[in-house]
Amino acid sequence: MTYILNIETATKNCSVSIAKDGKNVILKELNDGAYSHAEKLHVLIEEALNEAQISFSDLKAIAVSKGPGSYTGLRIGVSAAKGLCFALNIPLISVDTLLSLANSISITEGIKVPLLDARRMEVYSAIYSSENEKLRAIEAQIITAESFYSYLKENKVYFLGDGAEKCKNLITHENAKFMVDLFPSANEMSFLSYEKYKKSDFENVAYFEPFYLKDFVVTKSKKNG
Repeated sequence: MTYILNIETATKNCSVSIAKDGKNVILKELNDGAYSHAEKLHVLIEEALNEAQISFSDLKAIAVSKGPGSYTGLRIGVSAAKGLCFALNIPLISVDTLLSLANSISITEGIKVPLLDARRMEVYSAIYSSENEKLRAIEAQIITAESFYSYLKENKVYFLGDGAEKCKNLITHENAKFMVDLFPSANEMSFLSYEKYKKSDFENVAYFEPFYLKDFVVTKSKKNG
């Protein structure tokens, strides 16, 4: 039996799962819009282990969502994952956040465009086939009325994730389908992390860093003083 702890903190959704041989045993999630990952992540991990009736020593690996996404959220998840891997002397697995989001829906035809909200009219996006093959690399892009037009004119395009809200207001093509309430989740990480585990596709725990895609920008407070 291969137990893997999956950690997803790239967005507002703080999510952990315990998976056995790639199948979820326990899923714990909190999405209160408050980005309370620092306070809640370790609580969710403890609850998941207790409900799965296993201990840290039963884990064979830790998997973490690697980004893109929230700078702070990614730092919290990766720091927790690396700390556990060091303490338990087990491998670290990274899972592409947008691929995980793409796996949250099943379609028989067309393409999937997972989107994470970035600043203003910008999103982090990738494009996948109905079988989750990557058709276009991850990009940070500004959404306009013409975005994804070459795909829309030939396929049904399923826009999913919190970044899809920006597309919904601009893209009016009949082939556009929107699923705005989906977030990356440890639920979809379980299969992906187990496939990597079987291939020994591990990260260097000491040197692994999240995939931010863009540099972190500090904004000045608008308050006086």
